Amino acid sequence: MKTSHAVTVLGREISVRSSASAAKVEAVESFVNGKLQEIGGALKNGDAQLVLILALLNTSEELLELRSQREQNSAINERVRSMITALEAV
Repeated sequence: MKTSHAVTVLGREISVRSSASAAKVEAVESFVNGKLQEIGGALKNGDAQLVLILALLNTSEELLELRSQREQNSAINERVRSMITALEAV
């Protein structure tokens, strides 16, 4: 069941609905604000929209890299299983 949670990002409080626990929502809020501070601190221009876009691009890149690694790990696991099966048949 989805519950409403108050989340503050860039000083703006918004209400979000999520089936995640309050602790998980707080962890996401903290992660997002940390990314925004990290990127915003590196920019001389404090344009909030630019900071948001750069944070989104950065986080998307990390997500895609993790997905790629997961796929590679899955392929390696399958090869190892095949080798184990072949060795057990000997």
